[in-house]
Amino acid sequence: MKRPITSTYRLQLRGPHADPHGREFGFAQAAELVPYLSDLGVSHLYLSPIFAAAPESNHNYDVIDPTVVNPELGGIDGLRGLARTAHDAGLGLVVDIVPNHLGVEVPRRNQWWWDVLKHGKDSDYAHFFDIDWAEDNGAGGKIALPVLGAPGDTDALKLEHLDGEDVLTYYDHVFPLAPGSYADLDDDPAAVHERQHYRLMYWRDGIITYRRFFSINGLAGVRQEDEDVFNATHSCLRELVGEGLIDGVRVDHPDGLTDPFGYLTRLRELIGPDTWLIVEKILAAEEPLDPHLNIHGTTGYDALREFDGVFVDANATGALSELAREYSGSTWDADAVEAAEWELKARIANEELAPEVRRLARAVRRDSQTFSDVTDAELTEVLVALVSRMPVYRADYRCLSRVTPTLIAQLAELGHNPAALDLTAAALAASGEAAHRFAQVCGAVMAKGVEDTLFYRACRLVALQEVGGAPGRTGVSQAEFHLLQAERAALWPRTMTALTTHDTKRSEDTRARMLEIAELPDEFARLIRDVFALTPPPDEATGYFLIQNILGAWPRDGHATEEFTRRLQDYAVKAAREADRLTSWHDNDHEFEARLTDWIARLTDGPATQLLADFARDLDRGGVAVSLGRKLLQLVGPGIPDTYQGTEFLDFSLVDPDNRRFVDYQALCAGEAAPEDVDKQRIVRAALTLRRERPQLFLDGGYRAIFAAGPAREHVVSMARTLDDEPQVIAVATRAPLSLERAGGWRGTTLALPEGTWTDRLTGQKYSGTVEMSQLCAGLPAVLLSM
Repeated sequence: MKRPITSTYRLQLRGPHADPHGREFGFAQAAELVPYLSDLGVSHLYLSPIFAAAPESNHNYDVIDPTVVNPELGGIDGLRGLARTAHDAGLGLVVDIVPNHLGVEVPRRNQWWWDVLKHGKDSDYAHFFDIDWAEDNGAGGKIALPVLGAPGDTDALKLEHLDGEDVLTYYDHVFPLAPGSYADLDDDPAAVHERQHYRLMYWRDGIITYRRFFSINGLAGVRQEDEDVFNATHSCLRELVGEGLIDGVRVDHPDGLTDPFGYLTRLRELIGPDTWLIVEKILAAEEPLDPHLNIHGTTGYDALREFDGVFVDANATGALSELAREYSGSTWDADAVEAAEWELKARIANEELAPEVRRLARAVRRDSQTFSDVTDAELTEVLVALVSRMPVYRADYRCLSRVTPTLIAQLAELGHNPAALDLTAAALAASGEAAHRFAQVCGAVMAKGVEDTLFYRACRLVALQEVGGAPGRTGVSQAEFHLLQAERAALWPRTMTALTTHDTKRSEDTRARMLEIAELPDEFARLIRDVFALTPPPDEATGYFLIQNILGAWPRDGHATEEFTRRLQDYAVKAAREADRLTSWHDNDHEFEARLTDWIARLTDGPATQLLADFARDLDRGGVAVSLGRKLLQLVGPGIPDTYQGTEFLDFSLVDPDNRRFVDYQALCAGEAAPEDVDKQRIVRAALTLRRERPQLFLDGGYRAIFAAGPAREHVVSMARTLDDEPQVIAVATRAPLSLERAGGWRGTTLALPEGTWTDRLTGQKYSGTVEMSQLCAGLPAVLLSM
């Protein structure tokens, strides 16, 4: 690579129509940040999707035209200008691409989709989208669009002339008309509708004949397995690579594709062997990344689990389990989490993703080529059991070849219909459509059932409930942590590591403070009882879940502003709808939601406010120490560390859109921050600068665990990066800082440094030999030593 990738800095780009205040952050604004990011030690700017998307999008993953650089962000000229500015400063660009789906929420914005709706199977783009054209698809072979507000609500249909074209409208929805399907605008709209290649359906019917991104109707799946489709959707990317504008590519959700392995193989050929290539692959705690993939690694959710988990005080597991049982009815231990996962995934498969399961069942019958008297209900029951118990996103990667057979064996032992299992196995063994759709459905069910539902219900230690997380486990031991880092150094040294992303449910600093609840379980129990007595929640399980998040996000100055209250209220409604217990996205219980938001308002301005503020302050004392130490370990550890926009300072955000708020870079660059913010920025600058100075060490070097000695040894987590087996850099962090403080501090605990004189890059102090931890951590709870 021309510019070695030693670290990335994630920027959320947005056009002027994506912000309620008209603020934009496009290529020009990103270019203005280059001097600051260069000084911070960053090697590459990591951009959110840059291709044309819905103008109001604050994320740009709803791409409507992948052949055009987004004009809302500055277009191709703006991107070239950003690249020139970055390259002149020695920095490079990494772009985020979205191959799985295209935005079709407003059909007129997506010309390919518009053409398919207009011409049906005769459209030049009919094969671009994963559409079920079969006569038995539930819509008579047409494209089923779930837009009607009531069954048979065709009275609201109208024929209109818009933008020089005759169209069919349903309230704000606009659809094309097939040539020859109408005489004039005086035709009966309902009769004209019947002559189209699409059929407007009642949205609750569950008849949807195109693959979606999970269950989002406005994102239609794309058939990247078709070479013409791949070439068309990657034409602009090919030009950017050929022009030398980018050094790396991040692939969004490859598990949604028909053949991720084949797609990534073609993508590698397109971008060349030297372009950094990472994928948004969500790995289970025990799942390896397939070594046959010609990529550099994942986007870092696996690392996030490890870096969070090693800071959990496992001693509180029993107490937190009992608290969760008292307020939510479950301990949310490993067995409880697994049982809930199976139940919720089955529910998602039977309801929200029922169209995908029906299409899968039909593919199973076709691909099995076996006569069977298995009924549709029997086959569906087995398929739902399989996808609900699948322990990984999808099991068709080579290194996971035994997962599905093992799962089928387990279902057979549990007494599931043997004929239906045989039928399914025959179809999967044929490695055709059924096998691919099975894998795709497994991933969608996992995402919707676990990350979007279970993780908003489980509440033992909510901080652990991130994508790729394992909340049923009691964190990550030092032993496991060090082995996983050594594995990353050996197998995936250029994978991305992350602590915060545009998709994390809580920012890294919010989670750090929430992790500290495990250090104060008895005090937390008293707080909950007191707060609930003073301000009873409308539902205890919901309230218990929310309290942990509220404490994590509470302002550091203790004052709950109106803006903070609104943020919490928005989050509370979203969290309750995702949990899908007392309200949901499809069936809003407005009365419950009103009581919930009123409860939030009374928490931030009521009899329990000071209790929450005081406890948040206590958690924050430990949370800051965890934030600083964990960030240092991420930046020094194996892999390419990403820093999400603004998180070089302390940031207490919740889930999107909260974590995608506009960042005031002027304030950041001017250094308007509290001392703890400056400490975090100092750690980021020192570590990233060191990485940029010594790329060989961090990209090709080894890893060594270092352990302290003495009564507080478990409060130290430390690593060394080695070159030719010689330690060159050491990172030291403090674990469980509050219990360390209560136990009387370090009490003679020491760290034996490798031979030589070591300089702390944060303070300038020099050390050698065996050093007292109290001396090392006299100024900061984290230490960065180099030879």
